[in-house]
Amino acid sequence: MIENISTKYCEDYGNYQKWETREIHIGNLKLGGNNPVRLQSMSSRNPMDTEANVEQAIRIIEAGGELVRFTAPTVKDAENIGNISNSLKERGHYAPLVADIHFNPKAAMVAADVVDKVRINPGNFAEVSKTKINYTKEEYQKALDKIEVKFVKLIDKCKNLNRAIRIGSNHGSLSQRIMDKYGDTPEGMVEAAMEFLRIAVKHDFYNIVLSMKSSNIRIMVQAYRLLAARMREENMNFPLHLGVTEAGEGEDGRIKSAAGIGALLEDGLGDTIRVSLTEEPEFEIPIAKAIADRYKNRPAEHKFKINELPYSPYEFKKRNSKSTNFIGGKNEIPVIGLDWIYSEKYKNSSKKQIIPFEKWDKEQNLSFPIMSLDNYINNRENIDMAFVEVNATNFDNLSINKLSGKENIVFVLNEESKFCMHAFRYTYVKLLEKNLDFPVILKRKYIGLSEVELQLYAAIDFGSILVDGFGDGIWIETDTEITQEKINELSLGILQASRARISKTEFISCPSCGRTLFNIQEATSNIRVRTSHLKGLKIAVMGCIVNGPGEMADADYGYVGAGLNKINLYKGKEVIEKGIDEDAAVEALINLIKTHGDWVEP
Repeated sequence: MIENISTKYCEDYGNYQKWETREIHIGNLKLGGNNPVRLQSMSSRNPMDTEANVEQAIRIIEAGGELVRFTAPTVKDAENIGNISNSLKERGHYAPLVADIHFNPKAAMVAADVVDKVRINPGNFAEVSKTKINYTKEEYQKALDKIEVKFVKLIDKCKNLNRAIRIGSNHGSLSQRIMDKYGDTPEGMVEAAMEFLRIAVKHDFYNIVLSMKSSNIRIMVQAYRLLAARMREENMNFPLHLGVTEAGEGEDGRIKSAAGIGALLEDGLGDTIRVSLTEEPEFEIPIAKAIADRYKNRPAEHKFKINELPYSPYEFKKRNSKSTNFIGGKNEIPVIGLDWIYSEKYKNSSKKQIIPFEKWDKEQNLSFPIMSLDNYINNRENIDMAFVEVNATNFDNLSINKLSGKENIVFVLNEESKFCMHAFRYTYVKLLEKNLDFPVILKRKYIGLSEVELQLYAAIDFGSILVDGFGDGIWIETDTEITQEKINELSLGILQASRARISKTEFISCPSCGRTLFNIQEATSNIRVRTSHLKGLKIAVMGCIVNGPGEMADADYGYVGAGLNKINLYKGKEVIEKGIDEDAAVEALINLIKTHGDWVEP
């Protein structure tokens, strides 16, 4: 566990309660405090193409976007956002605009003249050295002092012009100075932001929002939690911008975003969200809205009481459970409906079956009963192995105490309430407190949801607890006509997003922005078609070098934009080929995978 830090990162571990952050102003928009979760996206057009950016910004705004961000790699790009802003106002659109700055403090200063918020990355804003290691305490402070000189110039300008600043740490672009001290960790992400935040507060600037983005939702969730805890310790409560960077496209991108963002919203953290999909940015807004609407006017709850977490919320450690009929322990997490079959009536099958106890016959091949806790206790002498259906409230009654812990059972944690994550967590804590190591299958039936709603809500409910290491199986049901095949795909997608079970190729792809100089959507689609059969392989498709090499740090292969229609190919963190023409780059990637022995024929 990370030392010298309380586990207190939210108001109430056992119930939903929104953390009331400081209210800030971004142009005409209020963010934080008691305001609703704000929705935003980012233009993907060339920053100097004024008309294209205006048209895309309008589509984002008309879809429900409340902030629009533009990249500004150069001073000229930053200046041109002023032209974009003027054109939008002439057409009756006054949503706040944000400039996204990397590497260039001068561009940040110019952007502050024409936008409502400036996003800076502490990993590459005014860093002195990209190579130095083994800093002494004095050298580290001297480097930080030099950063302060440049950052204060931006602070003063934003203060005078009533601008906001987002301090946005990215897992993929931490500075060498931070990496030298903290490594590539959530703690490093948090400290990178806190250094800048402390400078801002020191100079009486408070119009700030923070973010901790990663393509790995475990890292992302841990970093935001740790940031909230650090701020609490230092009597701060600045609003949080949530997002899973490089989430990808299609169903996978939606599931990954919902699991990561939803885990934090469930904890009451988050004031604005951006869903980063490798699609046109206006398509991100309906997904972001569907996620945010789940927390709109959601009342605080007082069902479960957890005074302290008996595990670290900042580091992943899977709950220890024993193996029971290949469930739990070190076994691959099963999906009920795919790896096991639930049936109201026994049928011959090569797969193991779960049968209601009243219809179960001990002589039936590969079948096991599912029953209530009390029913199991009354009949256990006749049962070799059973699925025992429980819910969180069972752990506060006497029946659970009648188990010795030696029984050959699997708990099916079936929660039927509208929101179930805190019930799942409460059960997790109680199992640890009672030293019960039975495997646990997480179960929920969804009523009246569309396919997209099912994707998002299930990803939130299951993903937000799987990232903490709880759950030995998942069981999703619905009352609609969504096929079992679709539910199985969703279940595997949630497990993949939370890195609980890898069942297919993992694609890490960025949403694109004005820095991207090739058709990333087409490239991502082509790469997915060619490589989706490579189970367990991680392939990153990145628009540019800002976050590319870093965010794909744990990818096996990388396809990264290097200029106009040019691609660099990576094996791990090493550049293997540079400047490949876009038309030939996908084939070159396939050949690279084959050369390193990771290719199998579909």
